[in-house]
Amino acid sequence: MITQINKSLNTQPLKKMVRALYLFTILFMVQGMLMSASAQDKTLTLDEAIKLGIQNSKVLKLSQSKIDRAVSQYNQAKDAILPTGKASFAYNRAEIPANMLSLGPKTSFNLPSSADAYLGIVSLSEPILAGGKFKYAQRSTELLTKVAKLDADRDKDEITYDVISSYYNLYKVLQSIKVVQQNLTSIDAQIHQSQRFFEQGIVTKNDVLRFQLQRANIQLNEIDLESNRKVINYDLNVMLGLPESTVINIDQITEADHQVGPLSAYIDSAMANRQEVKQLLLQSQVAETNIKSVRANQLPTLAASLGGYYVDINANPLPKSGSYITPITLGVTFAWNFSSLWTNKNKVAEAKIQSEEVTINQGVTSDDIRKEVNRSYESYMVALNKIKLLQTSIDQAGENDKILESKYKSNIASATDRVDAETLLYQAQISLELAKADAGLAYYNLLKSTGKLNKQ
Repeated sequence: MITQINKSLNTQPLKKMVRALYLFTILFMVQGMLMSASAQDKTLTLDEAIKLGIQNSKVLKLSQSKIDRAVSQYNQAKDAILPTGKASFAYNRAEIPANMLSLGPKTSFNLPSSADAYLGIVSLSEPILAGGKFKYAQRSTELLTKVAKLDADRDKDEITYDVISSYYNLYKVLQSIKVVQQNLTSIDAQIHQSQRFFEQGIVTKNDVLRFQLQRANIQLNEIDLESNRKVINYDLNVMLGLPESTVINIDQITEADHQVGPLSAYIDSAMANRQEVKQLLLQSQVAETNIKSVRANQLPTLAASLGGYYVDINANPLPKSGSYITPITLGVTFAWNFSSLWTNKNKVAEAKIQSEEVTINQGVTSDDIRKEVNRSYESYMVALNKIKLLQTSIDQAGENDKILESKYKSNIASATDRVDAETLLYQAQISLELAKADAGLAYYNLLKSTGKLNKQ
């Protein structure tokens, strides 16, 4: 067997490949050490990461600004029913060059060549009846305020899930790096043992180089994982408002054994808790209110008014007895734009169409939510089943690795068989860690699809 391996493999190319891989990995590791020398380590739990993400989210701050604006618009609608008041004071100077007025051969009179006049007005007006338009405006803005708050809740769920997703992705990479380091320790032991066997003439130099090549390949995988870790770590720092140089560490995530209910229970939960469903219910009420508001344009209006006037023809702005009058008026105005009986009907029709669009959109959104919940549910079930199968695969790969290790030590199995057995065990270990993280993320995705991510 050893003779066949010597014939099929050339030692020199293997040596060159191993040396090149070692040099590349050493340079990469030195660069990583220099870059992380000034970095600050920070260990975060998932709850701490979510809290930081919500506190520092610019999206949520923008959502709060939209809520404040909606509340302001609601308050403006309430202010519309308050009385309106105006006050003004004017001065007028009249020059009259032609100041004689003749009304006939015997009737004429002269006007002054100039005149001064002061006019002051104070008025107060209060609508009594306006067809309910003020009430509908208040109702509409109140509903839109609730819609804005639901928008903020939905943004909060999105931010929470983004943090959870990045947190789990970082955990997956860190766990993979940990498995790689464990396998490097194991392969180092194999290299040491194969070198002893080579010195004893039991194996060839090619066998030693195979283990060294396997180690270099594992280090290449470690380089890719480290690059992914840096990218995810940087993105997470930005989301959490941490310094960009912070190195985030994650403790072991212990996932609880979540009881999986029937799909129908999750769909019912989504229909009761999803912000989109609640928003469309509010939008439906807004549409109905809008119809009533448009119809109110056809109704007459009634308003009361109170006015006070100050008219002074004296050149002196200060009041002087006999030179001014102060009439006070009190009135009620009834107005009806009856042309709206035939000009308003198309506006009402448009408002009804908008209401029908909301109803149709409710059905579309309901279907989309059902499909989303079903996908999330199936993804979580698949993730749980993968964990069970991969656990079995690890047990089998571990047993196979022990058998091949014993055979290799007894010179019954080749180095190739030994390397393949270790590779299978290494891949199974990584796959299991990734599957566990995927299951945890899938569970949070299921919670998100049911609208209960921040209500658990």
